[in-house]
Amino acid sequence: MEKNKKIRIILASDHAGFKLKEIIKKHLVKKRRKILDLGTNNADSVDYPDYAHLLSNEMRKKNNQFGILVCGSGIGMGIAANRHKNIRAAVCSSAKSAKLSREHNNSNVIALGARFLSKNVALKCINVFLNTNFKGGRHLRRVKKI
Repeated sequence: MEKNKKIRIILASDHAGFKLKEIIKKHLVKKRRKILDLGTNNADSVDYPDYAHLLSNEMRKKNNQFGILVCGSGIGMGIAANRHKNIRAAVCSSAKSAKLSREHNNSNVIALGARFLSKNVALKCINVFLNTNFKGGRHLRRVKKI
């Protein structure tokens, strides 16, 4: 995780993703990454769109940021985040999907499903996502059409 160490990582989850978000946060702190945790701060029921919107609005304030959203499936968070301009949230379930989301789609937010991913797969997705660069070229033309 040395490549993009100066990039700030913003985290948010709903109640279903809280436990996995905390695991991811500890992992990133251990790697000395600059993070901002927007909550939720416990497993009490909350509405996932509120946290996806909170993260998306925070990401608009600065460049050089990535977002990590965690909910039960990753899908709801991804849908809500993608309603925001310049947010390209990818629901990822493997290192390969995380890699392609960065290389081909220049995604800046990864959405993970806590009910479907093991801790190890989730952390691998995060590591790959944060260390993969956008390929540009023909992919840039396509991203501009979004």
